[in-house]
Amino acid sequence: MKPLSLIASLLMTIVSTASAAAQAPDTPILDRQLFFGNPQIAGGQLSPDGKWISFMKPYNGIMNVWVKAFDQPFEDARPLTNSTRPLYGYSWTEDGRYLLYAKDKDGDENINVFAVDPNASPLPGGQVPESRNLTPREDVTAQIMHASQRNPDRMWVSLNDRDKAWHDLYQLDISTGELVLLYENTDRITGYEFDWDDNLRLLSRTDEQGNTVLLRKDASGLTPIYETSVTENAAVAGWDATNEHIYLVTNKGDLNLSTLYKMNVTTLAMELIESDPTGRVDFGSLQIDRNTRQIISTSYTEDQTRYYWRDKNWEANYQFLRQKFPGREVSFQSSTLDYKKFLVAVSGDRYASEAWYFDAVTQELIHQYTPRPELKAVEQHLAPMKSIRYPSSDGLEIPAYLTVPAGMEPKNLPVVILVHGGPKGPRDTWGFDADVQFLANRGYAVLQPNFRASGGYGKAFLNAGDLQWGKLMQDDITWGVKYLIEQGIADKDRVAIMGGSYGGYATLAGLAYTPDVYACGVDIVGPSNLFTLLDSVPPYWEAARAFLFGMVGDPSTPEGEQRIRAASPLFKADQIKRPLLIIQGANDPRVKQAEADQIVIALRDRGHDVSYILADDEGHGFAKPVNNMAMYAEIERFLAEKLKGRFQAEMPEEVAKRLAELRVDISTVTYTPPAAVTIAPSLPELDLNISAGEEKWDVSIEVQGQQFQMETLRTVSRDGDGWKITSRTKAPFGEMLDEGNYSASLQPLSRTMAQGPQSISATYGQQEVEVSVAGQTQKLAYTGALLCDGPGRNFIVSGLPLTEDYELIVNVADLNNLKVTPYRLQVVGKEQTDAGEWLRVDMSGVDNPAVATTFWLSPESKQVQRTRQVLPELGNAVMTMTRK
Repeated sequence: MKPLSLIASLLMTIVSTASAAAQAPDTPILDRQLFFGNPQIAGGQLSPDGKWISFMKPYNGIMNVWVKAFDQPFEDARPLTNSTRPLYGYSWTEDGRYLLYAKDKDGDENINVFAVDPNASPLPGGQVPESRNLTPREDVTAQIMHASQRNPDRMWVSLNDRDKAWHDLYQLDISTGELVLLYENTDRITGYEFDWDDNLRLLSRTDEQGNTVLLRKDASGLTPIYETSVTENAAVAGWDATNEHIYLVTNKGDLNLSTLYKMNVTTLAMELIESDPTGRVDFGSLQIDRNTRQIISTSYTEDQTRYYWRDKNWEANYQFLRQKFPGREVSFQSSTLDYKKFLVAVSGDRYASEAWYFDAVTQELIHQYTPRPELKAVEQHLAPMKSIRYPSSDGLEIPAYLTVPAGMEPKNLPVVILVHGGPKGPRDTWGFDADVQFLANRGYAVLQPNFRASGGYGKAFLNAGDLQWGKLMQDDITWGVKYLIEQGIADKDRVAIMGGSYGGYATLAGLAYTPDVYACGVDIVGPSNLFTLLDSVPPYWEAARAFLFGMVGDPSTPEGEQRIRAASPLFKADQIKRPLLIIQGANDPRVKQAEADQIVIALRDRGHDVSYILADDEGHGFAKPVNNMAMYAEIERFLAEKLKGRFQAEMPEEVAKRLAELRVDISTVTYTPPAAVTIAPSLPELDLNISAGEEKWDVSIEVQGQQFQMETLRTVSRDGDGWKITSRTKAPFGEMLDEGNYSASLQPLSRTMAQGPQSISATYGQQEVEVSVAGQTQKLAYTGALLCDGPGRNFIVSGLPLTEDYELIVNVADLNNLKVTPYRLQVVGKEQTDAGEWLRVDMSGVDNPAVATTFWLSPESKQVQRTRQVLPELGNAVMTMTRK
């Protein structure tokens, strides 16, 4: 490894635009890679017995799980996972036998839980051992409810496989993968609580009005014991040592600040334990000793986090560490089961984080790793984050954080207002923030307002944001700009607004409702039309529907409809007059691509300055490193152009290439309202061109820069009056079978897909497909025409009346994801290829056009000669099939 001083000198290349903002002469431009590239090592955890350290490290450019013996150097670690998608997180099982992790597909938030044995050998021809999917269901959001301390091989998970809106409870044995249904959720259950002895004791139910009831599980059924309204909160924070009382955090009734109580679940007696001693913020967190089952500490977060210790040994260790690392936060990142050995995280607002081993018995401290050592080498150029307060339009005090670029006076600066997401509950906190430090390094002061509806400041502050989208919530942000201008900190002509999710909405609202305040805006996955936002929330958010209506309005009432329209920036697009950069993930299940498309079209058609970044392999925010780097390169260029800040022009070749792919030609953006899509009632009569015989196809799959070659043999044979069509594909990972039975007119009757021991079968009926997988059957209903996505698809497409400009909207049954979705089939026209002139037909998802297949047909025979298909379930791999 090169000396850090050399690395630092290479990274501190100063690149600026001709109109760069003034900056202290000794503050260089720090490379984007320092802030947004993969850390070298991160997320370290001690195994429960202290013999191993696991951590996250890049594998093929994506952060994956690695492991090493405690006394081994990190260079000798070995990878355990090879995911092509960043993980949601990972943890050890209680006995250290397995590591568990969770991931989705391309940001769609359909999450599965996996297990990997850290002692297992790599698979033949590979570098990592086998990972087992413990929740092998498609289109589900798996949630871990409880992990047993008594039986480390057992945990409980909830799955929304039966009903997408509600999670059933399953018992899961990790070693075998056996899932046993324990509770079928037909009564709006939103939570399951287990005691220390793994007994399911409490359940939560949320009604249509958003009120939540805590239910005790008795032999006779479920008994209500505590209820909160849609504007109140209560949560179980743990059990006492007797298993007779829960620790309940609540703000019910006259309580404004969330408070910790002890509640007897049988007698319902309540005992006050603690509220914020300063009377300023909500209860924060409760830490309980897993061995003694006694309280270790409580905490509260105001400007920074305060701890109140009940265990003197823990307090002594904490104070010892704080003395060793003055001015920084110290947190116990992980520990052995006996709490004698720890991995400790050390961080601060202008410090690169570090991980240290701490022996609580000997007080020995050993540095383990620094996630970003190159940043550590230049941290003297990072900027301090300070807490400030200012009044909003109605006098409400707004807490916020202000970061001024290192070495600069807080005077007449370009400013970025960085708005957090949520909006109800999340908040910004003190500490290192990559976005903030990146922007400050480019010469911008950064304001992070905790506007009303931000969490932690009490129930009144939280609920003050209800029905105030675009109104007082926006004022809380706007008055922050006014405050900075009045204080002389901000140059009033160089203020930008930027944020993700709700922060993206606030960006659009800021430009639409206060068009003269901001010089430009950066909207990252922000909703523009609250009507379509409410229409497209994921099914498993059903319990929160009343909560959402309470925030923005009920679209089923005239008053609510009027309020939502007034709060939707899309309908005020004509008032936007400042440049806007929009960033969107095509697979976002919360704020769908339609939200970005609509505002892009509205601004484009009015001749406004709008730019658009769209990633086909991301969801609600960018997770893949190359996408993230490309996004920030574009944000940096945009802000430098509009605010005259500093700009690093160069970037790695792969980032430049990806950025070119992400940029959207706004003239090509279209949007069809869902109500305007009409599915054909039936397929037209097919002009069949099919006969018994064999076809051979070359298959190429490109994914993550790699290419795999395969062969497919397709056999067509008579099956009574109908047809049997079978595709067998020879692949490196085993033979794949796809077999379909069709009527004489190629109406689908049945289909089977198999690879090794796994198989999926389907039976097609009138307006219904019955699918069987892993011993379970599910019926998929649909209305209108169905185009079978099976081995006979090419023959069906070639039999359609493919005249010029022909278009057909049909249903497709996706057996992998257990859903029926509409697709648009269009004749593009004649296209010159390397094999001559062919007829091109495109077929793409109505809801997600990025999911697409292209067919090239011989104009004479109308036979399909080549197909190109995007496979989202394989990391947006591209599969090309060419007839031999």
